[in-house]
Amino acid sequence: MRLLRWGRLAAAILSLTTLVFLFVHDSWRADNLFLVPDLILITALVIAAVLPDRLARVALPVAFAYTAGVLATSVSSYAVQSEFGLPSTAGALIALTLAASMTARRTQPD
Repeated sequence: MRLLRWGRLAAAILSLTTLVFLFVHDSWRADNLFLVPDLILITALVIAAVLPDRLARVALPVAFAYTAGVLATSVSSYAVQSEFGLPSTAGALIALTLAASMTARRTQPD
């Protein structure tokens, strides 16, 4: 399944970039509201990406949906400050697209 491979790759990239963001922006402070959601996001994506195919087909869309929610909240946080968070926006759109694509049911004609 090609979509599953793309999902695994995207999960790895999103989790790695989020982890790097935490280090680059010194976001390990206790007053960072996104620290725990980001750590859950990273963990969920990594675990879902390394699961066997059957389990990954279920876990990846859930992890992507959670990721889309966290990153959409981040985008809103930037917007309140009159800024545009391009990385958060791109990540949220990618996660949302993959969550929807991986859960879409393909009906077969009778």
